[in-house]
Amino acid sequence: MRGRETAAPAAGTGAGAVADGIDAGDGGRGENGAGPEPARRRGRRPGGGDTRAELLAAARVEFAQRGYEGATVRMIADRAGVDPAMVNHWFGGKESLFTEALQLPINPAVVMAEIVPGDPERLGERMVQRFLTIWDQTGGGPMAAVLRSIASHEDAARMLREFIGNVMVKRIVATVAPDRPDLRAGLVGSQLFGMGLVRYVLKLEPLASADHATVISAVAPTLQRYLTGPLP
Repeated sequence: MRGRETAAPAAGTGAGAVADGIDAGDGGRGENGAGPEPARRRGRRPGGGDTRAELLAAARVEFAQRGYEGATVRMIADRAGVDPAMVNHWFGGKESLFTEALQLPINPAVVMAEIVPGDPERLGERMVQRFLTIWDQTGGGPMAAVLRSIASHEDAARMLREFIGNVMVKRIVATVAPDRPDLRAGLVGSQLFGMGLVRYVLKLEPLASADHATVISAVAPTLQRYLTGPLP
């Protein structure tokens, strides 16, 4: 196996990076027409290249084509031409690679560990508080970029659907939902990302500049009903 390499900046930022990474290598179709296969190279690429950026580019293609569950670490590594161990080395695992490929500044494992413990009836409050903190720390830029990208790129939209349905939101919802976790996850996602759209993309006042306490008191009760309350 190759030695550990020096980290390099990820390729591309902003709304175009997700879509550009997806468009860059769409691969061919398998022999049985089962779907695109990773673009394979002869052997492993030698050390010294921008392994991190190569993995991000490969991940955007694989996740967009196969979804979160279908894209394996080995497929992503094969497309990038590196050893699968490099995924853990650079990103700590598939979850973190996915969120970085989507360009959301969120570590799902860390966020879940912070907000799931505690009173289930205040989970909505903790979710709004944590998401606002994450987004405001980055000036809302990554959130705005993702939301702009999904409006014009179906592959980026699919990745965000995977984030809501498989990677993070549904997993949080499932810890407290009394029933219908899929519907509840969709409702929670609509509330969180709808809030992100209005606050960081449209920048509609007074919500765009409202302090966290104001937003939490207004949004958290609705989110909590989606999480644990009765649904029609």
